[in-house]
Amino acid sequence: MTLTASPWKAVPLVLLMFYVLPVAVSGARVAMSGALAANWWEASRAATGLSPDPHDTPEAVVQVFAAPAFNWRGTFGVHTWIAFKPEGASAYSRYEVIGFGVSRGRQAVRAGSGNPDTLWFNSMPDVLLDLRGERAAAAIAEIEAAVAEYPFNDRYAIWPGPNSNTFTAYVARNAPSLRLDLPANAIGKDYLAEGVFAPAPSNTGWQVSLNGLLGVTLAAEEGIEVNLLGLAAGIDFAPPALRLPGIGRFGF
Repeated sequence: MTLTASPWKAVPLVLLMFYVLPVAVSGARVAMSGALAANWWEASRAATGLSPDPHDTPEAVVQVFAAPAFNWRGTFGVHTWIAFKPEGASAYSRYEVIGFGVSRGRQAVRAGSGNPDTLWFNSMPDVLLDLRGERAAAAIAEIEAAVAEYPFNDRYAIWPGPNSNTFTAYVARNAPSLRLDLPANAIGKDYLAEGVFAPAPSNTGWQVSLNGLLGVTLAAEEGIEVNLLGLAAGIDFAPPALRLPGIGRFGF
């Protein structure tokens, strides 16, 4: 008689490899960077030069940024924001959600016209998306409409949401011109505005999500991603890469 091993016995190993170890590696990276000892009032938010000078760039520009969250939060996720400049404009508009003051009645969505590409409390941002010209101009109208309709402007929660990544994902779902693929460590991106079924942020597939705590995404841009307690892991196919909590994208 042949005994077949239960597939459930592999679950602890999968959780270890795809959820626990990536977060541990990310935590070690944050600790070695000195971020845990930083004071927010001393941290730099200087411009990085990642955005083109609006005076030398007449065409429309849309950029989306992600940077490690401040202090210990960077172990788990990133902070994302959106910036754009219409054709001929001499300055950028920047939109993001910040939790400070929301509990005292301040709006979560912050709009500004300063530098779009600043450090996020000492952390260098990555450019997740950079659109120029006609495609950027089409996306700007969609972005402005989505920002105006964001449903959680009076609420903020680091986990599981709504937070800064909930905002960016909401805008992306309602601005299909962006085709924005948010990284796996953008915790809060799976916190849906309503229901449990929605387009993926890239609008190239679909996702099911229960309050941002449990769900699955299947899309051409995101690949396959499984969300457990807000931590997302999966596989991207074009180009091939792993999508890991804490780390984000690992591969080509």
